[in-house]
Amino acid sequence: MTYSPGETLERFLDTLAKASTRPLSVILADNGSTDGVPQRAAKRDGVRLLPTGGNIGYGAAANVGVDALPDSYGWVVVANPDLEWEPGALDVLLEAADRWPKAGAFGPLIKEPDGSTYPSARRLPSLGRGIGHAAFGWIWPGNPWSRAYRQETVEPAERAADWLSGSCLLLRREAFDRVGGFDPRYFMYFEDVDLGDRLGQAGWQNVYVPSAEVMHLHGHSTAKDPSRMLSAHHDSAYRYLADRYRGFGWKPVLALIRLGLALRLKLASFRGA
Repeated sequence: MTYSPGETLERFLDTLAKASTRPLSVILADNGSTDGVPQRAAKRDGVRLLPTGGNIGYGAAANVGVDALPDSYGWVVVANPDLEWEPGALDVLLEAADRWPKAGAFGPLIKEPDGSTYPSARRLPSLGRGIGHAAFGWIWPGNPWSRAYRQETVEPAERAADWLSGSCLLLRREAFDRVGGFDPRYFMYFEDVDLGDRLGQAGWQNVYVPSAEVMHLHGHSTAKDPSRMLSAHHDSAYRYLADRYRGFGWKPVLALIRLGLALRLKLASFRGA
């Protein structure tokens, strides 16, 4: 998905060319870029620009891109344009697929620009973990709920996870299609959490492959409108929990969660002002 990606897209494409020895087709599902970068990138061999008609969100744009591929494509990659691929990284992910025939999604180790490792293979945010992480993540980063959710202390090793970061995912086309792709109701954030959960419920695994590496520069597009992205994050968090805790008995709990998220959003907006 692209949305005025700036100079990062050129680097993404340059490094992607060395990430696999296989021929690759790149679709830029573009959400209304105004910087002209995706249009220039589409002049490259094997790169196609596919306008989505507006800023429809990350997951919805990814769905448009995947739908544009012929059924003969058994594997698809969904990735942010502000990634840099290590040489051979995509081939390493594909090799892992041979070891995990029941896996529907594979995620690499994601490096931050400072060299640290981003916790991209996590537990699902259950009610307890989600509330604890949201409430104490800022003031007590090492709290047990955040540690359990983010899995930061787990040694990088190839393993099944509850969900994987949507910034870079190798997806088995059969699995992605079976669960209906990303849920377009999530404009931004939690679309990857929701996908990982639904893949798991459908019998597919989400596999972390740290032997494949990428670097994520983070936030080039989201930095353009931080207040909207912050609001989208809190909306998506509530949607995720509301989808999973249904029924009359959960309504008071969800009302408190909505109130808590609204207060958290106000605090976050104040801190960022």
